[in-house]
Amino acid sequence: MEVILLERVEKLGAIGDVVKVKDGFARNYLLPRKKALRANESNRKLFEVNRARIEEENANRRSEAEKSAKGVEGKTVQLIRQASNTGQLYGSVSARDIADALESEGAKVAKSQVVLDRPIKAIGMHEVKLALHPEVSVTVKVNVARSPEEADLQAQGVDVMAQMFERDTAVFTEEVEPGVEPGIAAAPEDRGMPAGAEVGTSDEQA
Repeated sequence: MEVILLERVEKLGAIGDVVKVKDGFARNYLLPRKKALRANESNRKLFEVNRARIEEENANRRSEAEKSAKGVEGKTVQLIRQASNTGQLYGSVSARDIADALESEGAKVAKSQVVLDRPIKAIGMHEVKLALHPEVSVTVKVNVARSPEEADLQAQGVDVMAQMFERDTAVFTEEVEPGVEPGIAAAPEDRGMPAGAEVGTSDEQA
């Protein structure tokens, strides 16, 4: 299907461009969200008559988005979630969760403006893009942790999961006697026993 774009659409074109797209994309996204018109003769004439007004309205929206961007760019929001010892969340963080967290910080962002390819399913620091306008986007950080203390560590640049892995690994580190290769038992004399001495079984000692 050919459509006339009413605003800039990433990877498609700018206002007034006539582009060919898949029917489903046009019917389910572009047309119902008023981002485009079907490219028939009557709509072409309608667009040209209203082109100046459409471009002016877009410029006003872009200007408002640029103002909003100054208060959002680089912002970090904190979300506390339950997770396993491997850092996988019991559930996930969605675009709505991020929009709500930003709103609680005084930034008005709609769920539809949060560009999240897939839900966040692990603890850590995540960079998320916000499309405040087709021509204005900013990046925010989402600090997902299991506790405020853990979130503070992550905010300082600490890799909490790597730190936990190192701690767990240390617990299972084999203790090795000095001068003895791992996996090789020490000779009797090295254990304070006379050479040739053997450790008897419990029956022999009885």
